[in-house]
Amino acid sequence: MGGEPVSDEVAAALGAFVGGGRGPTHTTLTRAFSRAGYGDIAPYDAAATDVGRRPNKENRVRDTVEAAVRDPHRARELVESILVEYRQFGFFTARSEASAGHGHESTVHTLRRAFVRCGWELDDEGAIRPAGIASVVSTGGRPAIEDQLERLRRASDDPALLLGTAKEVLESTAKYVLDVFSVPYSNRMHFDELWHHARDRLGLLPEQVDVAKPGGPQVRAMLGASWTIARTSNELRNLEGTGHGRTLPTGVTAEMALLVVRESCSTAELALATLDRLMGR
Repeated sequence: MGGEPVSDEVAAALGAFVGGGRGPTHTTLTRAFSRAGYGDIAPYDAAATDVGRRPNKENRVRDTVEAAVRDPHRARELVESILVEYRQFGFFTARSEASAGHGHESTVHTLRRAFVRCGWELDDEGAIRPAGIASVVSTGGRPAIEDQLERLRRASDDPALLLGTAKEVLESTAKYVLDVFSVPYSNRMHFDELWHHARDRLGLLPEQVDVAKPGGPQVRAMLGASWTIARTSNELRNLEGTGHGRTLPTGVTAEMALLVVRESCSTAELALATLDRLMGR
């Protein structure tokens, strides 16, 4: 998890979209490959007599993405560039001519599964994001949280930004909960204190769990672990994340930062889902 969104399976699945000559033109595909620096992998020359210089679209996509598996320095950029052209062509637009027939739904499903296997998600509009970064439905003060989540989806190769934004998601979530319950707080309130009050209102403090009930000890332990995630995310941000004028490279890998992000988003989702239940939403 946390690697680049490429694999031989992804290459095959992306190639299947343009099988039989369907989809964007060769010129458009060349432009997509070149934007990411892979334009010389599977060149196409319509005037060439050498068949090798005139590969079909499916093989061009497969060969280029497979090259990114071997040399992934701009792999995400390549995949996103291809998906831009696929979206523009209408492959992910409901009821469009491009998305009709030819087993298209199965093709999309196969690509989605291929991305999942390498730790990525393909949404309904044909955009990718690291798997596990939750989407939050906009309600009241939640657009700020959504903005931060969008930054997370686009920053998978920047550990410092991931850590900093994960902390901001958690802090915004706690403040949102307190706003809903009309609990006053100041900008000087410490992160731990914000989350204590938010969890208290939501009934998510470990000590609020009745351990005499079946599963009670386990639920208490899980709530404690959830708080540990939130607290340590804040601590990591202070040590290695963006903010406080930090300019040095982070010592945390992208893979570890994505783990922090996924767990932080799970904690935020638990709080927001509990809030929705209590509010009868």
